Amino acid sequence: MTGLSSLVVPILLSSVIVFIASAIIHMAPLWHRNDFPPVPAEDRAMDALRPLAIPPGLYMMPRAPSMADMNSPAFLEKVRRGPVMILTVMPNRIQSMAKNLSQWFVYVVVVGIFSAYVAGRALAPGVDYLRVFQFVGATAFIGYAVALWQVSIWYARPWSLTIKETVDGLIYALLTAGTFGWLWPR
Repeated sequence: MTGLSSLVVPILLSSVIVFIASAIIHMAPLWHRNDFPPVPAEDRAMDALRPLAIPPGLYMMPRAPSMADMNSPAFLEKVRRGPVMILTVMPNRIQSMAKNLSQWFVYVVVVGIFSAYVAGRALAPGVDYLRVFQFVGATAFIGYAVALWQVSIWYARPWSLTIKETVDGLIYALLTAGTFGWLWPR
């Protein structure tokens, strides 16, 4: 068993490495440039929605008031006529990346802490690189990627986006595992 306090350096260094890698992946014109295409007739759609003054939040449309209403002719007609959507409404302002980047870094640190905890419970100081890489890599992959799949399963997020983000998660997990293997206490 390896104490969590002896893994602070690999937790923090792997977090910085993953943070930098994610910035490169999302800023370089690689596989994420077309993740969110514009709505057809964007100006008309925005003009139609603006008078509704929908407050920021997450919405489903159409949404039945109860499970029983989901089979009502009126609800089924709404679904047939469309559009059927899940809508995220954000505040009307340019979004500051500082808050998102801060939250992302905290998340990356938390994944590192859980990865350290799992590996630390299973492995003693001085174990070989590959054993550390296996435990940390599997745990980090679960933290970075597996939870994304349920959004495609339940909320119709395109699987192509989820697969790209799973590849991102694999890269982050490999970087995390490599850092821990390199810095594992001897």
